[in-house]
Amino acid sequence: MASLTRDLRRELERTVIKARRVGEGGARKALESLAVRNDKPWAGMTDAQKNLRVHLRAHGRQLGDREGTKRDTQTIEHLVQECAYEHWHRMLFARFLAENNLLIEPESRVPISLEECRELAMERGTDWLALASNFAIRMLPEIFRKGDPVLEVPLQPETRHRTGRVAKVVAD
Repeated sequence: MASLTRDLRRELERTVIKARRVGEGGARKALESLAVRNDKPWAGMTDAQKNLRVHLRAHGRQLGDREGTKRDTQTIEHLVQECAYEHWHRMLFARFLAENNLLIEPESRVPISLEECRELAMERGTDWLALASNFAIRMLPEIFRKGDPVLEVPLQPETRHRTGRVAKVVAD
């Protein structure tokens, strides 16, 4: 297997750094919208959001996030990194599978292309990157653990879109 040229390695490094910044920025916004660092949930949060918040706070403490100086507050730096990494990893892997005709649509159990995934997502009224990522999760439950709270964090569409564009560059 041929190795990448120095210029291609640098381009890949810059691309991955960009993806990390985009992913971490989006993960931070999503975690802040769930009041993970705050002492109390936001007013108007659903029971599901409150439950996810509790699981995220516990997971953050397992990762090394510490209590803040104010009572019941918590840092989220480790959780931000974990959330960004897991979403990026899932998206990149979904794209890799699709590019190699290995992404399987679970109901029909046949390979699905990214274009077909886009069409299916439009029919279902969902984001195609999220749909492709969910298909990848079902295919590899040992890698993408079911019930992992960071994968339940809903990233904003612009974050998913920007990260998806960077994943395309890496996959190409």
